[in-house]
Amino acid sequence: MAIPAVAGVGSGAGPQLIRALNEQLLLGHIRAARQISRGELARLTGLSKPTVSLTLSNLERDGLVRASGVRTGNRGPNPVLYEVRPEAGYVLALDVGREYVRGAISDVAGNVHARDTLRTRAKSRRGRVAELSRLGARLCGTLGLTIADVTQTVLGSPGVYDRRRDALSLAGALEGWDHPKLLSELRAVFGPSLMIENDVDAAALAERAHGHGREVDSFAFVSIGTGVGMGLVLDGSLRRGAHGAAGEIAYLPLETAETDTADARRRGGLEAAASAAGIVHAARRTGMRRATSARQVFESAARGDARAQRVVEAEARLIARAICSILAVIDPDLVVLGGGIGKAAGLVDAVRTQLAGLAPVPTEVRVTALGSESVVDGCLVSGLDEAWTSLTARS
Repeated sequence: MAIPAVAGVGSGAGPQLIRALNEQLLLGHIRAARQISRGELARLTGLSKPTVSLTLSNLERDGLVRASGVRTGNRGPNPVLYEVRPEAGYVLALDVGREYVRGAISDVAGNVHARDTLRTRAKSRRGRVAELSRLGARLCGTLGLTIADVTQTVLGSPGVYDRRRDALSLAGALEGWDHPKLLSELRAVFGPSLMIENDVDAAALAERAHGHGREVDSFAFVSIGTGVGMGLVLDGSLRRGAHGAAGEIAYLPLETAETDTADARRRGGLEAAASAAGIVHAARRTGMRRATSARQVFESAARGDARAQRVVEAEARLIARAICSILAVIDPDLVVLGGGIGKAAGLVDAVRTQLAGLAPVPTEVRVTALGSESVVDGCLVSGLDEAWTSLTARS
């Protein structure tokens, strides 16, 4: 979590601005430390002890922090410890997919109080909005809240959300999900502060907070499953791009001779070739007429089926070529593979082998250790930061 600094505030800055900056600075350190004393805050921030005391008093009065006990075992008086007041606000995180809608609710201290999953039955845009509404209400109900009581709601969704135009596009994975009325329908349920986060970007945020991304400053999270996408973290921050399209590697022109050309035009060359549907299409082209899923192809390859093994080798080569393109432009410390295909047994080793002969520089490739809740967890990360921005602005 980035902690804002007050350095560089000009002499013309008004007292309200200085107070707000001091509050954000202390809140950042309190959130990061979980529990911390006034003296530690003064040392970490460079603020005087009287300024720290005044700022803490303001934050307590506004209901954002509270005294949580004392630290014992020290010489002299035991220092009072401060922590975020959990009930100051709540974050609702939702993930909309083709087969499931998932969600969780946490307080602003980051404590997750409930998780829930619904198998989707909706076939339309409005049906999916209704399912998300029902899931959100169930999660809020576990805390005796309504959706209106939530400080920040974040929805992880396929597609590209352009914040400047307030428009969602390229969400073809969900029928009707890029309809012009979608955002207004969602905000009618979840309120005007609803945030839209690309689902793979959200998974990258979860990887940064809870997975392999904790160990490096820059990494690419490459998801291969029913779709293909990338979340990019550079110098500790998620990069969305000018139009929200950073990481849309589905559109890299890497289709193969076996790729369905109509599918490539519709959703991009790499996704048409490397996604689950692309693997099934390639398998059937080799004579595996009964292949119905990518999992079935990988299982057949593991049993020694030569045709399936050729398909898996071609998949590894394709992913390696995509990663090579990423390395040549971004040069991250690490590449993390996710998604149902990205986590398939043996794939990462095959990708590493292929990449060794292609990459301009040696780069570590790992498989994510996070599970099916990664998009939800990433939405919580994003939502917590946004919730605190909202709360401090109100105070």
